[in-house]
Amino acid sequence: MADTRFPEGFLWGTATAAYQVEGAPIEDGKGESIWDRFCRVPGAIRGGDTGDAACDHYHRWKGDVEQMRRLGLKSYRFSVSWPRVLPLGRGKVNRKGLDFYDHLVDALLAAKVQPALTLYHWDLPQALQEAGGWTNRDTAAWYAEYASQVARRLGDRVKVWMTLNEPWCTAFLGHYHGVHAPGIRDYGVAVQVSHELMRAHAEGVAVLREACAKDARIGIALDVHTMYPWSDGVSDREAAVRADGQKNRWFLDPVLKGSYPADMLELYTRRGAAPRVQPGDMEKLAATKVDFLGINYYFPQRVFESAAGGIPGYESRVADGQPVTGLGWEVVPESLHEMLVRIRNDYGNPAIMITENGAAYPDRVVNGQVQDDERVEYLRAHLAELARAVQDGVRLQGYYLWSLMDNFEWAQGYHQRFGIIHVDFRTQERTWKKSAGWYRDIISENGRGL
Repeated sequence: MADTRFPEGFLWGTATAAYQVEGAPIEDGKGESIWDRFCRVPGAIRGGDTGDAACDHYHRWKGDVEQMRRLGLKSYRFSVSWPRVLPLGRGKVNRKGLDFYDHLVDALLAAKVQPALTLYHWDLPQALQEAGGWTNRDTAAWYAEYASQVARRLGDRVKVWMTLNEPWCTAFLGHYHGVHAPGIRDYGVAVQVSHELMRAHAEGVAVLREACAKDARIGIALDVHTMYPWSDGVSDREAAVRADGQKNRWFLDPVLKGSYPADMLELYTRRGAAPRVQPGDMEKLAATKVDFLGINYYFPQRVFESAAGGIPGYESRVADGQPVTGLGWEVVPESLHEMLVRIRNDYGNPAIMITENGAAYPDRVVNGQVQDDERVEYLRAHLAELARAVQDGVRLQGYYLWSLMDNFEWAQGYHQRFGIIHVDFRTQERTWKKSAGWYRDIISENGRGL
């Protein structure tokens, strides 16, 4: 693929999220988020870590934008903190919070880096959680109010928008597995939350269409996994179909088809976990069109039938001898190509951006350098599969590497590093890893030579 180039105008970027990098949890009028609260639950976060400091991006954003300029980024994906803009989730706007993002957007544009804005990356205002959070139908309307405030302030300059990041994680990690905020463990609640998130997505798209520039591209970022049955047995193959339904189609279908997959609705109805859908909900979702589909892709899953897997009845494991990342995620680059071609075939070939892709490894600074060869190989192999997907007709528009810099990795605290820039969390010193220089060269050649 030495001569392969990505499409003209391809958005080479990196990605972060507000709670993972900003710090400043109460500064300048910011309200409490569910992650501020969840991090105080004993045992919830590895090592008792919190996002109180994170990367101190709230104070160091100018230097971080300069790092992006040096990398030659074409775009930077970030999220806005809802409680920084609306401390109570609704009502009075915190102007200083909006000012922060206003200044950030202007600095990005001055550095010739296109801002790509995610409205919701998991940090719901705690005040709304106390009103029921995502189980409350009113939250979608409050989300629309928040989206309107951000869009009216930034919509003239930001041209790439995402309504939600990984709604599966919000719904199921936060409300069934309980390992993410708000820490609820109820499968039926998780399914209902997934529906309320889809309603919020529809509300958000409508607001953005009204308030943003006409050439703005509006989408959503979904986490997906190629599912492989553990064996050729019927039970494992059926489990892989259910896993695909629960993790992939449950969100791909409503976003791209305006409906939930029939097999999963039947399963959830039979098990008493079907979402309560009100008249007009699905009609509005069906009328909601995105300009691109954001795909967050890290690893496939090898699935086997298991009663311990709850209602969907599956678990997964890594194949013996397969390489894994620091988080134990199996490295199978070709599974990304499989997923993109599958979406092309099953969903009418939508425009796609890879809104997250990357790997955590146990990096160490030695003599001022981080030789993260495993990360470079992970990225190279996955980008090669993207180039192959482009050749196969996938309408790929951008790639956002996760992540610009090491940050607060949710339940893992600071124990897993995804960045191409190393962060010393004691001093906040930034150090380029080998992968940063490698990615800079890839960007400068528009992917040639992968």
